[in-house]
Parts: sequence; C-alpha cells; structure tokens
Amino acid sequence: MTVGTRVPAVGGSRTVPAPDAIATDYLLLGLRLDQHTPGLVDGYFGPAALKSKVDLEQRRPAARLREDAAVLRGRVVTDVADPSRRAWLDGQLVALEAQAGVLAGDDLGFEERVARYMGFSPARRDDAGFASATAAIDALLPGDAPLNARLEAWDRGLVIPIDRLPGVVDWLVERVRTRARELFGLPAGEDLRVALVTGQPWTAYNWYDGGGHSRVDLNTDLPSRAPDLIRTIAHETYPGHHLEQAWKEADLVEREGRLEASLMLINTPDCVVSEGLAEVGTTFASPLVERADLLVELFERAALPIANDRAATRDAAAIAAALDTPRHTLAAIRGEAARRRFTDGRSHEEVLDYLVAVAALPPDIAAKRL
Repeated sequence: MTVGTRVPAVGGSRTVPAPDAIATDYLLLGLRLDQHTPGLVDGYFGPAALKSKVDLEQRRPAARLREDAAVLRGRVVTDVADPSRRAWLDGQLVALEAQAGVLAGDDLGFEERVARYMGFSPARRDDAGFASATAAIDALLPGDAPLNARLEAWDRGLVIPIDRLPGVVDWLVERVRTRARELFGLPAGEDLRVALVTGQPWTAYNWYDGGGHSRVDLNTDLPSRAPDLIRTIAHETYPGHHLEQAWKEADLVEREGRLEASLMLINTPDCVVSEGLAEVGTTFASPLVERADLLVELFERAALPIANDRAATRDAAAIAAALDTPRHTLAAIRGEAARRRFTDGRSHEEVLDYLVAVAALPPDIAAKRL
C-alpha cells in the first residue's frame, strides 16, 4: 500500500465468468440507470462488453427502466433457484424500480423512498439518546465554555498535519491489514492505494476497481483527527469496504459465478449492508479495550504536541478512547436531521441549529454534515 497521487482505474486481471441472463439484464439495468443518475454506480468490474454496450446506446427513458426492473423481478422469482440469491436480487430490484420511478415522475415521499431504496424503515431516534451522549462527553471534557467549543478545542489538539498524513496512513493501514488477515484472511492478490484529495463532500471514499484492487481517497479539506483516522481507515480498507469487496469478488463472482455482485450501487439494500459492515469493522480492527494504546502510538507517529509529555499522551489517549462511543452515538443524528428536513418540513436553518444544539457540532462541521 502506498500513499500517492490518485491514478485512473485500470481494473483487475482476474478472469470474470460469463453472466447468465438474469445477471446480464441486472447489470445492464444498473448501468443504464447510472446514465440518468451519475454516481449511482459506485463500482463496476463486470464484463467490459456490457459497459461498452450501454455507453454506445441511446439513453433509455426512465419509465422504460422502471418497467425493465419490474419485469426482471418477475423473472427472478421464477428463474432463480437459490433463495439467498433470489432475495438479494429482489431487494436490489425493488430499489432500482423505485429509483427509475422517481426519475419518471412517481410521487414518492421521503420515508417511502428510504424504505424502497434501502429495504427497511429506520426508526425515529429520540433526542434523549443524543442528550445522554452529550452528557457523557460533557463529563469527559469538563469546563465553563459551551460543549461544542470545548469539543472543538479538544479536536484541534489532535489534528494530524497534512504533511505527516502519508507516513501515518501507511503505518495504520498495515496495522489494520495485519489484524484483518488474522481474523478473516485476505484474498490472494488483494492490494490498495491511498491518495490525499481535496474538493469532495465526504471524509474518505473507497473505489473498488476489481482484481482485488482498491483506490482510497482521503479528503484533506476536513481536518484529520487522530481518533477519527482510525475509524476512517478501518471503514475504507480493512476489514471495511476494500476487504468486503475483495472477498465478494473472490467468493461470489469468481467461485459462485454471481456476476451481479460485480456492480456496486448506492441507495440499495446492498449499500446499507456494506456501510454497516464497514462500521462494525472498526470494532475488529481496533477494539475499544486496545484503542488507548493504539492512540498513544498514533500521537507519537504524528508528532502531535501532546506527545511531548508521556503522561499527558496517555491521559489524552484514554479520554479519546472513552469519547468514541458517545461521539459515534451522536453521528446517528444525521438520519434524524434528514427526516426533520424532508419528512417534517423543517427549514435548512432550523435543522442546522438542531445539529449545533443537540449534537454539539461546531457550526461549520454541522453545515458540512447537513
């Protein structure tokens, strides 16, 4: 793994089996929908001929794609014998049919879109849970200033300078890779490259190119805090998105011949599962009981000012590890904020104030989240 300039996708060199009729039409549907909604396809390492076919044909109307999805769902029920494959395809096609329908003018409210796209309806979250998390943070960072100001000051002291990121990232990726190898194993030939980028709305992103290879972009527009970097790297690399997709390619695509898994789509049930696996992956890559020790070494490798005092370094690492759970709880407020904005009809400014008041986010970070 190396940190460097992002390079164009070149794909992998593994042999991709020929798709069956169901997989072929599923891949064509997803690629065609991406022409209407660029970015829907999060990654593709299937047959190049299918991608070329879609690139060269005239864009199909959204209403036609909605019909294509519905017809394919019916064929999945009658033609796919494997129950797990049948259920997976059906869930994905419900999402794609709904997305094509919205493009065609179907009037779906926010809640119904979420349910059809994601395959489930998330429960509303009570502010009491967020209040409990902020109370825990308040106890760990006592003081007279407002909590978001205290958090901002705390975070500022743990920001890794950009010029030190490459070495720290290389070390951290190798650390989580070793843990992933011990726990889950690694497919033969897997590898990844990390690049530092700017001008993106996300913190980091994994681009899976096939052949066991990923490119991971780390956005330096946002400050890279040492505790957050552990979560980010584990989420995007090992055992997160990179390892998940590398094993899916090896097991589902190459061993089982399920070519539909060579197409990664956002706003679908598979995307929800992928994000969940990446989130849970952090607990394997860096269990909380070991987090403080890892942070001590991370502070030192990043040459943070706090690392000049060994006792202060250990105290800060212990606090940062204890802050992980309540801060992770507060991260769930993004979903509640979306519902307030799009289901409850609250204004942009009202939801921004809500994020600042309830989640103790600094205004600039709250605006980025919103």
